[in-house]
Amino acid sequence: MSGMKAHFRRLAAYNCWANDRLYDAVGKLPPAEFAAPRVGFFPSLAKTLNHILVGDSLWLGRLDGQGSPGINRLDQQLHSEFAALRQARASLDTRYIAFIDGLSEARIGENLVYKTVAGEAMETAIDQVLTHVFNHQTHHRGQAHAMLSSTPVPPPSLDLIYFLRDHPEIARLR
Repeated sequence: MSGMKAHFRRLAAYNCWANDRLYDAVGKLPPAEFAAPRVGFFPSLAKTLNHILVGDSLWLGRLDGQGSPGINRLDQQLHSEFAALRQARASLDTRYIAFIDGLSEARIGENLVYKTVAGEAMETAIDQVLTHVFNHQTHHRGQAHAMLSSTPVPPPSLDLIYFLRDHPEIARLR
């Protein structure tokens, strides 16, 4: 593995780790706290975590050609129950890792032609799409982390450097 593929493989592994840690913490909350209104762009932990899943599902469906049946809004709540949401998140993280593992360096440099949820035709380089996907997760995971700070459950450390220290085999990918 080399170059950009190693970089994106590292980010996919990191996101899986960070999502797992965040979901471990959120899973300690009672269901009412999971759904409770909070300050944020998507104003609850349930809505924020669902939005991340929606975005990731849309992008992976575009990237791997499988599509994202049934998703038609960025604020769509795919799962109201935490256990189902967590299972879907873990499954999608595994799919992202497998997708990147199967991606060639040449394909990373190609353009992705797709339509937005609103139906607008777009074309974006795959390396930029993947950068967006992982940045988008981090952005909204940070919002969920802040929301968790207002609960009795302490938010976990999600810093990339801690992941790299705990997973030197991933840190060494080149």
